[in-house]
Amino acid sequence: MARYTLDEFLQTTAQTDKGQGLFELETPRLLELNLGGPGLPTDAWIKMGSMVGYTGQVKFTREGILQQGMGNLLKKAVSGEGARLTKAEGVGRVYLADNAKKVTILQLQGEAIFVNGNDVLAFDASIRNEIRMMKKISGLIAGGLFNVRLQGQGLLAITSHYDPVTLRVAPGLPVYTDPNATVAWSGDLEPSLKTDVSFKTFLGRGSGDSIQMRFDGDGFVVIQPMEEVYFQAGG
Repeated sequence: MARYTLDEFLQTTAQTDKGQGLFELETPRLLELNLGGPGLPTDAWIKMGSMVGYTGQVKFTREGILQQGMGNLLKKAVSGEGARLTKAEGVGRVYLADNAKKVTILQLQGEAIFVNGNDVLAFDASIRNEIRMMKKISGLIAGGLFNVRLQGQGLLAITSHYDPVTLRVAPGLPVYTDPNATVAWSGDLEPSLKTDVSFKTFLGRGSGDSIQMRFDGDGFVVIQPMEEVYFQAGG
């Protein structure tokens, strides 16, 4: 265990300004959102409940009930907290974290990317977002059905348990993933759900996971080395 004098502790853990712009990694698991500085926007979308501290004059407003249209409203009603957003507006610094997950900052340059709704931490207000819902298999899925499609010019911060790994998807070479370990994928891929459910599976003697996501086409899939259960069907 590290041991410090109080002055040493304050110096070691002090917030530092790295001058990286709107998004700045204060630590690998803590994102600093700089609002309203020179040349910086005064607003951004953040995951609801992710704010752990802030300075300055910042207002937090939950996403309007019809902000993304009736279709997104219905999806939000059943997708849980993972897909809900708050707008941070003002001038100041906002510190964001999500269960000590690792933060990765992406610069979108017009591309589209799908991110698991639970793994979106923050994004530039200029980026368009839309909740997408995969085909539902009632009673079988524990999570990973609700995803956010993000596209535009700006910064996006996503989270993962430990270091993410990217798998290449090529024509004729599909990639299969566990829904609870799938973080993101390229915007031109359309995953499908593959089920392998048998009586032995329910008894705990099945070979492998009973439900997988299958990705076909040309693109990439981001996975994490941990299965994160977002909600339990019927629980």
